[in-house]
Amino acid sequence: MGFETSNGTASTKPLKFLIYGRTGWIGGLLGKLCQSQGIDFTYGSGRLENRPSLEADVAAVNPTHVFNAAGVTGRPNVDWCESHKVETIRTNVVGTLTLADVCRERGLVLINYATGCIFEYDSSHPLGSGIGFKEEDTPNFIGSFYSKTKAMVEDLLKNYENVCTLRVRMPISCDLANPRNFITKITRYEKVVNIPNSMTILDELLPISIEMAKRNLTGIYNFTNPGVVSHNEILEMYRDYIDPKFTWKNFTLEEQAKVIVAPRSNNELDTVKLKQEFPELLPIKESLIKYVFKPNQKTAAA
Repeated sequence: MGFETSNGTASTKPLKFLIYGRTGWIGGLLGKLCQSQGIDFTYGSGRLENRPSLEADVAAVNPTHVFNAAGVTGRPNVDWCESHKVETIRTNVVGTLTLADVCRERGLVLINYATGCIFEYDSSHPLGSGIGFKEEDTPNFIGSFYSKTKAMVEDLLKNYENVCTLRVRMPISCDLANPRNFITKITRYEKVVNIPNSMTILDELLPISIEMAKRNLTGIYNFTNPGVVSHNEILEMYRDYIDPKFTWKNFTLEEQAKVIVAPRSNNELDTVKLKQEFPELLPIKESLIKYVFKPNQKTAAA
């Protein structure tokens, strides 16, 4: 459902995006996409938790849409959030809600890059069943403080009819040198678990998020490619397309639990809603080959 904005639709006013998260991975990619598409955009300079600074940004920029790609995920990973709980709340909860509220007051759609790491396989959604969690399902994973705050803010944002919440999972891009890239992470780990998961190919999905803004879509969307892919399947593709000598070792969830502070989410998300809006969306394995492995191919034809 499209939100009735105060700034008119894309057809009546030139697009102008206000983007938060300039120094982040997704925020940076968004800016590059806007440049390539000729869309006018400005990065927000305000702090999310500082309402007057957000109001000043909106007043100065007068955007048609706002994008929130800012947030605390932790460095080097979400375990950081376990020992920095107030900082995590300040940005992920207080900041996101403040931005949503400022946007609502001004009749602006907010495209909010959120997370799908708020679910885990259960008896109603067993691993390997193909039964994914839907947009309206209640989160069942609060193993990490990061996920707990994200589930909390998603629930509150349901009350904001101007917000489009995009549940991103294990993001991947063609930039295999980026330490935030899920593929880059697992190729550098000493050992990896091997569990099928829903994942987000940014090269395919970020342009879709811009199109969602143009359509003034709101509500929750599972923002992943259809289907699941396992760690080993990705690493096999990496070996076949990039490095024939690449090897890896697996370990169990129980063994993984000994070297991480907080448990990690593993799930499959249902993508019927997104696919209805964007029928061209590729299944995860096809998207991986087209957008990530083919452009980076170093081996003979795989």
